[in-house]
Amino acid sequence: MPAKKRSTPTTWSDPDDAALLTAAFFKSADLFEGSKLKARSRPKSVSPKEPVKLRLDADVVAALRASGDGWQTRINDSLRASLKLTGRVG
Repeated sequence: MPAKKRSTPTTWSDPDDAALLTAAFFKSADLFEGSKLKARSRPKSVSPKEPVKLRLDADVVAALRASGDGWQTRINDSLRASLKLTGRVG
């Protein structure tokens, strides 16, 4: 006959033991407008970037990536300057 398993103590679950509602809790809580969940993100850009597929020579891409973070922004700025476009739209 197998040995009887030892009983484990149950953890007390009292509704009065609920966590305090701190400022940190409300900062991370979901935000609703009526019944609609409001997104927590930066506002949508008036003129968002458009993703494109562009084929470049491997050595050109390597040199641009080697120039450090922000290389895609620098490509955009270079193209804007070569096309004589003024300022940024967004």
